[in-house]
Amino acid sequence: MNGKLYLCPTPIGNLGDITLRTIEVLKSVELIAAEDTRVSAKLLNHFGIKAQVTSYYEHNKREKGSYLLSKLKSGISVAVITDAGMPGISDPGEDLVRLCIENNIEVEALPGPCAFATALVASGMPTGRFTFEGFLTVNRKGRLEHLEGLKSEMRTMIFYEAPHKLLSTLRDMLEVLGDREIVLARELTKKYEEYRRTTLGDALQYYEENAPKGEFVLILKGADPDKLKEEYISSLPNAEELLRLYSDEGMRAKELTRRVADELKRPRREIYDLYLKIKDTL
Repeated sequence: MNGKLYLCPTPIGNLGDITLRTIEVLKSVELIAAEDTRVSAKLLNHFGIKAQVTSYYEHNKREKGSYLLSKLKSGISVAVITDAGMPGISDPGEDLVRLCIENNIEVEALPGPCAFATALVASGMPTGRFTFEGFLTVNRKGRLEHLEGLKSEMRTMIFYEAPHKLLSTLRDMLEVLGDREIVLARELTKKYEEYRRTTLGDALQYYEENAPKGEFVLILKGADPDKLKEEYISSLPNAEELLRLYSDEGMRAKELTRRVADELKRPRREIYDLYLKIKDTL
């Protein structure tokens, strides 16, 4: 009989946020897979948890995934923990879950601490619809491409960011998305927890003058639908532009006005009247 994989969320700062159920599961399993065994040792020792611990992180996930799968198939239940928060969110836990599902091994996720949910509900930004974007890549080209794909995103956007990358991320967000509201949450549940509710431009100026400290959750306002509509309309070709464009292709007046009217979904008579006004300049 196979063992079970447990996904156990750990505190994102305050040890008091761990659930009783998480402690019970961690004490009951024979093996715990931890993102950083040194970080996890502090938590496990604090709660008197004596299970065997093995590392499982981004750079060893392939070989350790096979190892953990073999343990589960032998009947040993395994708990996965990250340094802070919910396993599987911006860490390789998702790969292990997929591996277990492919091998018909039961997976159970425990509820508990999650940094992006904590920051979102306290941010004051709309929470009805949002998109979690995780960490942006360190490669600037890839980062800009990612942000370009979000220019028309109207939902609240959530990012994770490390302090040493924050300024680069804010600069690129401002360049690609324009100045808009942002909430920067840092050191959540810890002594120096802070929510800075501001704009991208002001945030960049502030952190250029004050070195960023601690891990950040960025809650960014979605695109303004009215502004998107205006930009879309302004980007459309107007009737005169199309008449001049298609006249260069040698179209006759009737064909020309019909094509422009159909493309712009405008009355043909209106387009024909415009044609008569400008035909001598075509």
